[in-house]
Amino acid sequence: MAARNREDAGAEGTTYAVVIPTLGRPSLGATLRALADATGPKPKSVILVDDRPHTHGATPLPVDVPAALREVTAVVPGRARGPAAARNTGWRAALRVPWVVFLDDDVVPGPTWCDDLVLDLAAATPANGAVTARIDVPLPADRRPTDWERNTAGLATARWITADMAYRREALEAVGGFDERFRRAFREDADLALRVLDAGWTVARGARSTSHPVRPAGRWVSLRLQRGNADDVLMTRLHGPDWWTRAAAPRGRLPRHLAVTAAAAGTLACAALRRPGAATVCAAGWLAGTAEFALARILPGPRHRDEVLAMAVTSALIPPAATWHWLRGHVTHLGAEPLRPASGPPRPPGTPHRPLTGEQVRR
Repeated sequence: MAARNREDAGAEGTTYAVVIPTLGRPSLGATLRALADATGPKPKSVILVDDRPHTHGATPLPVDVPAALREVTAVVPGRARGPAAARNTGWRAALRVPWVVFLDDDVVPGPTWCDDLVLDLAAATPANGAVTARIDVPLPADRRPTDWERNTAGLATARWITADMAYRREALEAVGGFDERFRRAFREDADLALRVLDAGWTVARGARSTSHPVRPAGRWVSLRLQRGNADDVLMTRLHGPDWWTRAAAPRGRLPRHLAVTAAAAGTLACAALRRPGAATVCAAGWLAGTAEFALARILPGPRHRDEVLAMAVTSALIPPAATWHWLRGHVTHLGAEPLRPASGPPRPPGTPHRPLTGEQVRR
C-alpha cells in the first residue's frame, strides 16, 4: 500500500525542482549526498546558485555533485546580494515544474526525504501555496548547549523557515518571489510567507524531516546577528506592527536593549554635565541591565571559561549594537510602503492584493 501511495504521489502535479543558494561551504557536499541517497522520486532539476562574491563564475564551485544528481544539476551565478536574491535567481532558472523546494547548503535531508516530500506535495490542496518541513537541530548530549547552539535550535520552531520549504511556483510568481531588500538569512522567509498568505494562499505543514546541524561560529557571532534589527524594522513597515503575532516570531529583547543603551548614554551625558548623582543612577541602571542579560545567557549554557567570557563581553556590546542597527533600519527603510491589503472579501488563491514586479521586489 505504501508503494502504491508513493506511485500515486509521483504524478505530474508533484514534480519538483530543488534550489540551493550557496557560498561554497563544505557542508554543501553533505546536503547533496543526503539528497542523492534519500529514497523516492528525485528532483527534475537541482539549481545551485553560486553566490560567492567577486567570483562571477571564474572559479568553479568547490563541490562534488553525486552521480545520482549530476545530470539534473546546474550551477548558476548569483549576484552576491544575499539569500533572498540568490533564491530568486534559482527558482527563475529552474524547470517550470509545479513545485520549487528551497534548501540551505548546510542542512541534511532525511533518509526518506524524497518519498516524504512527494507525499507532502500530493496531500497539498489547490489552496496550499507552500508546504513546510520539520527541522531538527541536533544539540550536544554530553553538556548544556552554548548561546549560539541555543540560537540555532530556535530554527526548529520557526514557522516558515526556508532551510527546507516547498513553494508552489504559481504562488511565487503571484507575489514576485523573495524581497531582495532582505540581504541576510533573516526574515526573508517570514516576509515571503506573509505575502503568500495575503495573496489568498494557505501554508500546509509537511511531514518530511531535515536536520540542520549547528555550524561553527566565532565568539562574536551574537554581535553580527544584531543586524537583523534593521530587518525587523522593514518587516514592521511592510506588514504592520502585528506581523510578530502573524508569523509567531519571538519579539526578542530590543526594548530592554534600548533601555540599557539609553542608561549608558545617560551616564556619559550626566558625567559630561558634571551631575554625579544622575550619572550614578544611570550607571546603576546600565550595570543592572547588562548583568541581567549576561546571566540570562550564561546560566543555561555550559558555563566554561571561554563561554562565560564571551557572554560577559558581548552582553555589554549587544545593546548598543542592537540600538544602532534598529536606528539604521528606520533610516534605510524610511520609504518602504505597507503591503497589507485593506479589509474586504477574501481573494481567491493566487490573486495578489498588490501585484509586484520583479524590480519592485528586488529594490
